[in-house]
Amino acid sequence: MPNLIKKVQNTISQNNLFDHEAKIILAVSGGPDSVCMLDIFSRLQKKYSLELIIAHINYNLRGKDSIADEKFVQDLAQIYNLEIFALDLVETQNFASLHAKKKNSENYLREIRYDFFEKLRVENNFDYIAVAHNLDDQVETFLMRIIRGSGMSGLSAMKFKNEKIIRPLLSTSRKEILEYLHKVNRTYRTDRTNAQNLFLRNKIRNKLVPILEKDFNPKIKETIFDSLISISEDSEYLEKTALKNSKSLEIKKLEELHPAILRRVLRNNLKKTKGDLKNISANNIEEIIKIIKSKKSKTPTVIMLGLKIIRKNDKIVISKL
Repeated sequence: MPNLIKKVQNTISQNNLFDHEAKIILAVSGGPDSVCMLDIFSRLQKKYSLELIIAHINYNLRGKDSIADEKFVQDLAQIYNLEIFALDLVETQNFASLHAKKKNSENYLREIRYDFFEKLRVENNFDYIAVAHNLDDQVETFLMRIIRGSGMSGLSAMKFKNEKIIRPLLSTSRKEILEYLHKVNRTYRTDRTNAQNLFLRNKIRNKLVPILEKDFNPKIKETIFDSLISISEDSEYLEKTALKNSKSLEIKKLEELHPAILRRVLRNNLKKTKGDLKNISANNIEEIIKIIKSKKSKTPTVIMLGLKIIRKNDKIVISKL
């Protein structure tokens, strides 16, 4: 038990997750990961002089189980003597929207979740939002992105600290979490849908990872995690270099860039105009690179996702339609 607490303390220190007297929202679903995080933070609260509150979302997608999850987290809040803020989607317009977007519900759930956490953080003047992603989540995300197709920036690891989001359990395995909960005699809720292969993540967790462990490398999770750290560091360096070159879209300057930097420069400028990079694919970027390299006298143009990209007067011009 003390070993995992010490490990989390090292993670906090090494990644500068927060300072003493920080005000932190703990995102607690009731599952093993978030219950483990809650218990550890309760034990570290005095040491770091932390102010803690709990945030929980009831998506109402699993009937009585969803209700039981919320009741369980409410009871945890009483046990740990912490204030809790719960969002019930039945009582909001988001519930109808969620069912209208079932095909993309995984991403939509994430949007609802982080919008709620951030609103709660701002309204209560808190510093950070702690989420309980662990090493297994990291590996599963990496494999998902490999399967779907992604460049280096997409393959990079989730960060221990990303602006106001902190992930204190990110280097902790699911096995370590379950062992810790057993030792402290703390129960948790189990989402039965995790055993069902409804989403790609579940298929990777339940089918692909066990095969990789059994037939290729029994420590595949640790191997991938270590590789992710290296990929992330390389990606961060490339991004810093790209930002220095993102101010100009002159054809001559773009042609001088290494392809790895050029793609990031284009993505940065697309984000600046569009507001985000949702649905921007590698193929979209390659289309723009084609008009940069084009030697035709005509004015090459690319139309995509509400944007117009045109080569004009030896410059690339990106604008909204």
